[in-house]
Amino acid sequence: SVDGGFGPMNLRTYVAASTHDEGRGRGDDQQQAPASQDGQQDGDFTLNQAAGILNIPAETLKTDVKQNIRGGAAVLAKQARDLNGGSLPTDLAGWYSAIAKFGGSKDTKTAAMFADDVFQTLQKGVDETTMAGQTLSVKAVPGLQAPDRSKIKSLGLHDNGFASRSSDGSECPRNLNCRFVSAGYAGNSADKTDYGNYDHSNRPKDMKIKYIVIHDTEGSYTSAISHFQDTKSYVSAHYILRSSDGAVTQMVSTKDTAWHAGDWWVNMHSIGIEHEGKAAQGATWYTEAMYRASADLVRYLAKKYDIPLDRDHIIGHDNVPGLTDVKARVMHWDPGPYWDWNHYMDLVQQKPAGTNARTKQVTNGNVVTINPDLSQNAQTVRVCDSFGENCVAQRAPSNFVYLRTAPWGNAALITDRLVHPEGEPGTININDWSAKAATGQQYALVEKQGDWTAIWHNGQKAWFYNPASKPTASITKGRTVTLKPGLDDVCVYGGAYPEMSVYPPEVNAPQQPILSYVLRAGQKYVSDGVVPTDYFYDWTVDSSAPYDHVIFRGNDKFIKIWYNQRTMFVRASDVIVD
Repeated sequence: SVDGGFGPMNLRTYVAASTHDEGRGRGDDQQQAPASQDGQQDGDFTLNQAAGILNIPAETLKTDVKQNIRGGAAVLAKQARDLNGGSLPTDLAGWYSAIAKFGGSKDTKTAAMFADDVFQTLQKGVDETTMAGQTLSVKAVPGLQAPDRSKIKSLGLHDNGFASRSSDGSECPRNLNCRFVSAGYAGNSADKTDYGNYDHSNRPKDMKIKYIVIHDTEGSYTSAISHFQDTKSYVSAHYILRSSDGAVTQMVSTKDTAWHAGDWWVNMHSIGIEHEGKAAQGATWYTEAMYRASADLVRYLAKKYDIPLDRDHIIGHDNVPGLTDVKARVMHWDPGPYWDWNHYMDLVQQKPAGTNARTKQVTNGNVVTINPDLSQNAQTVRVCDSFGENCVAQRAPSNFVYLRTAPWGNAALITDRLVHPEGEPGTININDWSAKAATGQQYALVEKQGDWTAIWHNGQKAWFYNPASKPTASITKGRTVTLKPGLDDVCVYGGAYPEMSVYPPEVNAPQQPILSYVLRAGQKYVSDGVVPTDYFYDWTVDSSAPYDHVIFRGNDKFIKIWYNQRTMFVRASDVIVD
């Protein structure tokens, strides 16, 4: 999970900055912080504790469900004894402090939130079935004695959590249950470039906020809050929403630049919203309460910062490009195939239910918008564990269509050479985004054959099933880009950086990161308008370097396009907009 946890009990181990979020949520090769666990206590690593208590290898605890649960119980029991003079509690209420500690938070209020959630679950009970068919049942304990919450103070945690709504500085619509808990911001070593977890800025005065990025946490609400408070996680988001009731915790001011997208240019110009849940189990986590709270928050932010309420500007983490081949290859795929984009955009735009799921067909249309009705669009994906093993196929209502090399159902899936370097076809793995097109994404129409439609996607003609009886896309008119005459191909980029001439000699200037993706002669992609170039140069934790925290702006212009499952950029000087 997001905080380095394994198995049902989320037994935690250290997550190095070099591996978490494919480097850093900051997403900038110009500044890489060293991976270090200095300052973290062994008590943070429940996987290590469980392995020691049970005398079982940590690798076994990661992969064996039964032993993982035994390990969680062993750690919880040890923590309870440590807090109770060597004895186990005699009733459920007595476990409250140990449960709060087990959650792993370093903040008193967040730890209490975790324990309160556990006790609420015990009171109400649980009867759930996962998408893979696993069941979990816990009988309700309606007469559960109320715990003594004052004992949580004995954990020695920070008490810098939730202030009152009137004074905490949270930026939310008034109807939401919203609070502010600051993400960590501090240096991690003597090296002033080694710090976390966001950057102070003055948006939108210095950088226009253009996008809102939808994420899921891949872990619990409270573990995500705790993780963003740890400056050695090198990651943050502006907001986190709770699954059960849509409660909101803001962790970074919207004027500041959170490290959430894994692409620095996107970070500069976006607000990141995390949603409690796991993408492979989306329907279990993505509740109506969370959808509605998130939609209210997005509408509030869009009005505040003049962000269009469409899928060109309200995007998923799975739509964020990587700046380099290495980063693009491993970019995230959340919120995943089960996020109901049509329903969500109906709520965001305050339109009647089903509006965004309705397909439109315009004579002589040239733009294809993917918009299958999620409830009628069952797709099969393969879900594997973090080691790529123990794979299970699951079929469920999904927000995407598969893209194939020819107009028939058994044709090979298209490929992406950054995801599949040997050129092999894409797969149905849930995290393989090379041959998927999801709701709201737009592509140039190539041709139609019977029930199949072809689009330009990642330099290829890609076919998807789009029968007239149950269409999975709309076809309308729109603006597209093509290469200027005389050009065979041009680079496609993951950001819009200024030309090198705008930087003074004292600055460790970033060159425009290069990707292997190209736009070829004869191909078309949908235009989302002209994008000016800029770069937020933030080098140290205390702004002590020359030109630190300065915005450099260039004269070059780019055009944003939907290239594959992700948005990309081409130089305006290379293309013609029709």
